[in-house]
Parts: sequence; C-alpha cells; structure tokens
Amino acid sequence: PADIYLIDEPSAYLDSEQRIVASKVIKRFILHAKKTAFVVEHDFIMATYLADRVIVYEGKPSVDCIANSPQSLLTGMNLFLSVSFAAVAPLHLDITFRRDPTNYRPRINKLDSTKDREQKSAGSYYYLDD
Repeated sequence: PADIYLIDEPSAYLDSEQRIVASKVIKRFILHAKKTAFVVEHDFIMATYLADRVIVYEGKPSVDCIANSPQSLLTGMNLFLSVSFAAVAPLHLDITFRRDPTNYRPRINKLDSTKDREQKSAGSYYYLDD
C-alpha cells in the first residue's frame, strides 16, 4: 500500500452511473486507509464527489499558468467558475451550479434565471445547500 495515490482521470470510459460508483469506491478506500490521493479529473460530477480540496490553475495551458494553493471544494469551485480565461480565449464560463435536492448532483442553473442571478450577485457560482 502506498501513502499517496496519484490517479489520472479514473472516469475515462465509464458511463455516468459507473462514474458515481467509482468515485464512491475511491473515496471510501482513501478515507478508510487514511491515505492521500491526488486525482486529476475533468468530469465535474465525479470531481465534486471525490474532492475535499481542489487546486485551480489559471493562465494559458501548457504555456504559462499558475497553480493556486489547495482550497476547499466550495472556494475552489467558486474561483474556477468565476475566473475569466482570457489568456486562452475570450472565455468566461458564466454558469452557476446548484445541488439537486433529490440526488445531490450538481446541476447547471438556466442562464439568467432567478437562481442564476441571485448566485452571481452573491459570488456563489457553486452552491452546496438549498
């Protein structure tokens, strides 16, 4: 057994339900074994299931970027969703997330909906409670 696990995109080739099961298995193992894992994951649902803390990178990928210090899931996701990626392209995600009250999965709010406007004005692009 290792002390630190480095896991690269465990969701590759898995369907959405398999991703949730895999994330629960990975998290259960890491917590039970009292180990640390660095997981690179691009699937938003799986990343939020696995993460206790996140590292947000800013800048131009593979050219010039900085890694922010590890942050809580809520703080890191709010930074990621609010930052402008102008170095890559004139890109701003301009989306907000809420948690579905029945299955707790993250859901994108409809652009310019009441919930979307409320969260943006509060700086809460990623919202855990309803």
